[in-house]
Amino acid sequence: MHHVIIGNGPAGVIAAETLRKSAPRDSITLIGDEPVPPYSRMAIPYLLIGNIEERGTWLRKGERHWAEQRIDLLCARAESVDTALRTVRLTNGQSLPFDRLLIATGSRPLSPPIPGIDLPNVHPCWTLEDARRIMQKTPKGARVLQLGAGFIGCIIMEALAERGVELTVVEAGNRMVPRMMTEGAGGLIKAWCEKKGIRVHVNARADAIEAAGAHMRVRLSNGSALEPDLVISATGVAPNIGFLAGSGIACEEGVLVDERMQTSVPGIYAAGDVSQSLDFSTGKRTVNAIQPVAADEARVAALNMAGRAALSKGNLAMNVLDTLGLIASSFGQWGGAPATEGGDFAELKDEAAFKYLRLEFQGEYLIGATSLGLTDHVGALRGLIQTRAKLGPWKARLKADPTRLMEAYLATAQAAS
Repeated sequence: MHHVIIGNGPAGVIAAETLRKSAPRDSITLIGDEPVPPYSRMAIPYLLIGNIEERGTWLRKGERHWAEQRIDLLCARAESVDTALRTVRLTNGQSLPFDRLLIATGSRPLSPPIPGIDLPNVHPCWTLEDARRIMQKTPKGARVLQLGAGFIGCIIMEALAERGVELTVVEAGNRMVPRMMTEGAGGLIKAWCEKKGIRVHVNARADAIEAAGAHMRVRLSNGSALEPDLVISATGVAPNIGFLAGSGIACEEGVLVDERMQTSVPGIYAAGDVSQSLDFSTGKRTVNAIQPVAADEARVAALNMAGRAALSKGNLAMNVLDTLGLIASSFGQWGGAPATEGGDFAELKDEAAFKYLRLEFQGEYLIGATSLGLTDHVGALRGLIQTRAKLGPWKARLKADPTRLMEAYLATAQAAS
């Protein structure tokens, strides 16, 4: 049996190693399109700060790890998949046959339609090559403009701030991390960043980027004009599914999969940021591009590829972000449910102390939460949501004092046992 895995990020690596344990005699080919060992994009900020060298980004540090695992690494880019012939066509002209296929190609950075976005000193921060260029162009005191203050953007922002640059961030939404945090929490993160010396524009976009001698001139939709030395584009990502056009593999926003992580074509699976899988909270199929979900999906996919039945319980939206020392998290349906569907909430906010907690209820259940500056109860938050614990009298207690989460979790767990 020959297993081919397209994509050598965390999902691809975990799947390959799970396959090796579950199918010790099968052959495994792991394809990546960068000329470096499999690495973690989440480690790139530590490289920018200078805490690690490039080797520190590698997912597996041993020089002989892949050879010892008998996993063949192939540096190439997938061009197309022929589901009838069971082959992957590569851009180098090679055609690679497979018995089982895993699509783990992750996401690609989006390039906003801004005039000048292709100028030499405008970069995404997505690959090791991007990181090398950014490090060359960001000495201490360099003027840097970052477009985007989402989850990835905030991680990059922190690394740039640690490099000692003069940093301005522009976000089109009305708050920072708008796809992870409520308006109350996102506004506090903005205030925290400004307190740390970062200029932040929200409700603003870059209208144009122009060359201006040794620098650039960037016109914003709010009327401001900036002259940065470097522009970082961090305006979002999308599942990397372009090469699947015409393959017959069903895709919407990402690759549609069932609870076994199998696509619409038997024997072909998808996992990680590229998959559109069952959402634990809503029952709908969504793209949830976070590493814990990628790891779980990779294990489920690999076990099924090896012939061992495994089912996913569904992905749970779960984000934890450290922004210059301020810890924020959100879980489940953090945006809440409509009041017409039994939606209700409790909110606690201490702006001076940068503390915030909002709990989202639907009937007698906790369905989502947002937390900022409060870390002791994170496990209880996740537990109450993921176990679908019926709160009973604890709903009223949590509405009166949202910090009693651990008590609620222990009480409901005891009642259920």
